[in-house]
Amino acid sequence: MIYLQLFWEFFQIGLFAVGGGMATIPFLEHLSETSGWYPLSFITDMIAISESTPGPIGINMATYVGYNVGGMPGGVIATMGVVLPSIVIVTIVSRYLEKFSGNRLVDNAFYGLRPAVTGLILVAGLTVVQTSFFHVYAWSDFARLTEVLDWRKLVFFVIMFFGIRKFNKHPIFYIAVAAVIGIVFQF
Repeated sequence: MIYLQLFWEFFQIGLFAVGGGMATIPFLEHLSETSGWYPLSFITDMIAISESTPGPIGINMATYVGYNVGGMPGGVIATMGVVLPSIVIVTIVSRYLEKFSGNRLVDNAFYGLRPAVTGLILVAGLTVVQTSFFHVYAWSDFARLTEVLDWRKLVFFVIMFFGIRKFNKHPIFYIAVAAVIGIVFQF
């Protein structure tokens, strides 16, 4: 039964998370709250692992959750669930795209999707900031900013940000440096 549930949940995420992997984060938050399969704070771990491994973040996150919930079969099933809608939709769209290019309804639909996707990505970004720099995981939990903000992580973020902008090294370099600093300073 857990495998069917994993497939269904990730099928829905794959179907409605328009805009790429980061757009899956609000869906993963909801899944955390409704299923209890993982705590909300687990999402930042998923993002870190998914961004550090090859492949699209949404697929990596589905595999990660599926594996943690249902072992190897769970990882495969969750991954199939999140990928299947894209395969079907891209196959259909590619077949009819030329026929509908310039269609006013299609153009208007894409015009409406752009701000919605931007909103999903912005919410995902704010969630990453919230869970990365703060000791609480719900905005309503904030008492005093000085008590909940993790200053060490914020300072590390600023240093990494400016290092990336100034030195322009390969992303693997920054991932490795961040991992080593995280181990040494126990972030």
